[in-house]
Amino acid sequence: MVLMLVDHAREFFYMHAPVSDPLDLATTPPGFFFTRLASHLCAPVFVALTGLSAWLYGQRRGGRRAASEFLLKRGAFLVLLELTLVNFAWTFSLTPSTYYLQVIWVIGWSMIALAGLLWLPKPALLGVGLVIVFGHNLLDPITIAPGEPGSTLWAILHDRGFIQLPWDARARTSYPLAPWIGVIALGHVIGPWFAQTVDVVTRRRRLFLVGASALTLFMVLRLLNGYGEPVPWGTGATPLQTVISFLNLTKYPPSLDFLLLTLGVGALLLALLERMPARGLALLTTFGAAPLFFYLVHLYLLHMLNRVALLVFGPNQETFFIVPNIAALWGLAAMLVLPLGFACRWFVRLKARTNSAWMSYL
Repeated sequence: MVLMLVDHAREFFYMHAPVSDPLDLATTPPGFFFTRLASHLCAPVFVALTGLSAWLYGQRRGGRRAASEFLLKRGAFLVLLELTLVNFAWTFSLTPSTYYLQVIWVIGWSMIALAGLLWLPKPALLGVGLVIVFGHNLLDPITIAPGEPGSTLWAILHDRGFIQLPWDARARTSYPLAPWIGVIALGHVIGPWFAQTVDVVTRRRRLFLVGASALTLFMVLRLLNGYGEPVPWGTGATPLQTVISFLNLTKYPPSLDFLLLTLGVGALLLALLERMPARGLALLTTFGAAPLFFYLVHLYLLHMLNRVALLVFGPNQETFFIVPNIAALWGLAAMLVLPLGFACRWFVRLKARTNSAWMSYL
C-alpha cells in the first residue's frame, strides 16, 4: 500500500513522463523504471491476499457459504465504487469522458468469480488457478477489433482497450480480468496455511518454498525469452540496461513472468515480515486494517494537493505541476505516510465503536 502511494503520487505529480506497458526503455531513466517496478508488487499481492482473506473470513463466519455471500456483496460494492467514488477521485468530474476500470474494479469482479469457484474441491480450485495463471498468455494472439461481436467482453477479460458507452463517454479496461481470477483463486488455496493450528515455522517454510520456486521459474522462462512474456528482453549497452530490459514486463494483462516475479517476491515478503516484531510493523498494520479507506483517502488527498499546487504556484511543466525528480516523488509520498497513518488509525477505532453494517465494507 505504501508502494502504491508512491506510484499514485507519480500519477499526479510526474505526469509529464508517460507510462507505456511495458515501459519504453529508450526514454525511461533507471530511477523511474525501478520506481515503477516496485509498484508492480501492489496489484498481484492485493488480489492474492483478497483470496486469502476470503478463506479467513469463512473460517470466522461460518464456512464457504458465508464467504461466498460476502464475496458477492463486497465484490459488487467494489465494482460500483470504482465507477463512482474512485473515478471521481481521479478526474474530479461527475461526467468524465473516460471511466477507468482499474484495480478496485478487477478486485471486485475477482471476488464475484471466487464466490462461485470456492465451492470447488481444493485440488480443483488449485488447478483452475494454475491453468489461468500459466495458460492465459496462450490467448494473446486472439484480438477482436472494437465494434466486432464479443469485443466488449474480450476487452474486459483479456485485452486492455476502450469500450464505447451508450452516452458520449468510454471506459478504459486498464486491468483485464481473466488472469486476476487465477491469482485470487491461488490466494484462497493458501488460506489454510494461515489457520491458527498451523505453526509459524511451517507457514514460513511453505511461503519461502513458493516464493523461491516462483522466482526460479521466472528466471528460467525469462532467460529462454519465449513463452510467459510477450515482449522479449535484449542485451543493452550497459549491464544495468540489460537488467532493466530483463525486468521490463507486461502488466496489462499481467504476463505469466510478471505474476511469477511479483507473487514470488510477495510470498518471500510475507515470510520475512512475519519475523519482524509487531511494534516494527505497527504503521503498516494500521494501513492493512483499513485498506479501502486508505485507498480512497490517498487518492483524494493527492489530487487535492495537486490542485492546490497548481492554484498557488501554477503549472511548471506544460499544464502540470510536477516535482523535480524521482527522489522528490518518493519524498512527497514519505511526507504523506504519517498523516495517512493517523487517518487510518482514527477510522479503525471508529469501525470498532460502530455497529453499522455498511462500515464492514470499508
